[in-house]
Amino acid sequence: MSLIRQQERIKIKIKRIKAALAADKRRWGGFYDDSRGLRYLPPELYIQLGDFSGGLKYLNWFEKNFPDDCGTPEFLFEWTIILFKSGKLKEAGKKAFETFCSNMYLLDKYFNREIKKIDKWEDSNIAAAEYVMDYSKYSYGMKELSDFSDWLRQFTATEKFIDLSNKFIEIQKRLYTETNTDIRRYLGKQADQLINIL
Repeated sequence: MSLIRQQERIKIKIKRIKAALAADKRRWGGFYDDSRGLRYLPPELYIQLGDFSGGLKYLNWFEKNFPDDCGTPEFLFEWTIILFKSGKLKEAGKKAFETFCSNMYLLDKYFNREIKKIDKWEDSNIAAAEYVMDYSKYSYGMKELSDFSDWLRQFTATEKFIDLSNKFIEIQKRLYTETNTDIRRYLGKQADQLINIL
């Protein structure tokens, strides 16, 4: 299949997803249900197209329409790629840290590093090491992501990222054994505040 035909098929997929989401909103009287998770699919398609401005527009729409949706680790990672490729490095750094907080093993998987499981609190299966074991959608060896890989490697090696990551891990370790509701709530707020520091 020619590149042009591939791109046309991807564009059609994006249009169908957007149409399905619009129909979902109409069905629920101005609200989205999207129990199928269609809203998470377009970033990958925009990356395949190399249409990062289109991807950025979609993510702005997503943020406006799903403000409380934290997304999946791979969705946040794709968001990071799109921000970087759009020249928004500060925002990309923040989203890379959000990706780490969503699943701290995904970046290791991306760089093909050994995954060392940590005894920590995981509020859902998407935070577990097992979640990324078969993840192979993106890797540091992909030619089209070489600039992103170089940036991400340097960014995750900065003192600030390492310090915030270690603090986040320590909070998650404490949450693993803490039973006091007030202390757990306090630790949860501390973890949320770390994301806003970057």
